[in-house]
Amino acid sequence: MLVVIPAILGKTQLEQVRSLLEKGRFVDGRLSAGTRARQVKQNEELQSAAAQMEHLNSIVMGALVQHPDYQAAAMPVRVATPFYARYTKGMHYGDHVDDPIMGPPGGQYRSDISTTVFLNDPDSYEGGELVIRTGFGEQTFKLAAGDAIIYPSSSLHHVADVTSGERLVAVTWTQSMVRDPARREILYQLYQARESLQKRQPEASETTQVDHAYVNLTRLWAEV
Repeated sequence: MLVVIPAILGKTQLEQVRSLLEKGRFVDGRLSAGTRARQVKQNEELQSAAAQMEHLNSIVMGALVQHPDYQAAAMPVRVATPFYARYTKGMHYGDHVDDPIMGPPGGQYRSDISTTVFLNDPDSYEGGELVIRTGFGEQTFKLAAGDAIIYPSSSLHHVADVTSGERLVAVTWTQSMVRDPARREILYQLYQARESLQKRQPEASETTQVDHAYVNLTRLWAEV
């Protein structure tokens, strides 16, 4: 399931984020990559003081994890600290599947869902599309600043070559209460139907039936 969530970050938040990134120090992104990823990864990642990272995370992750669509689609039980990545001319990230288990010993988590939050305007760089391979073919995303996309970490995906300008994103991973992506998709569809019915027909019996189905399927499938 691919879910685009528009306007996770507003104009003021984006200005604050980009100001913090401009003051930061970027290093070779391969330093954080596994053996396979190092062969296809060519970008830079922010490496800054703890206070700066905490401020960034409070803005970006604070907005993401509190968003109702993220909560409903990802059903998070653990959310990773993000990487802030920069791609300049000639940089890319070749085809890869994200590592299934991430984090340090004692703090490991299963990566069920990957999330990319776009931090600068798509008109400020050429190329740099996020390309995700699905059962319906390749899907290409180059979203507006502040928008986010969530997608299965198990999907084969890549970032196309940046041919000019600078691409800035935050990337994080989620361990979901519902491991199976097909079940998460069913629950998200039921959630959307429930929300719509509760707004339009809150007293209808159909609304109660959909609500009960959503709640009890969540109870059946969730792992906490």
